[in-house]
Amino acid sequence: MPAEAAAAALDAPAARTGGPNDHSPWMEHVLGWTLVVVLAMFLTQTGLITGLT
Repeated sequence: MPAEAAAAALDAPAARTGGPNDHSPWMEHVLGWTLVVVLAMFLTQTGLITGLT
């Protein structure tokens, strides 16, 4: 029985680790730029960014 279980485990597909091919690249860009804009809005509203003057 243990030999059968070991053979079945070798035939099983490998677990995915979430590499770069899991999602489409445009979604990463949209989410990244959304994070940048939200962070800039937060910093501006809290007074941590007051402008370039």
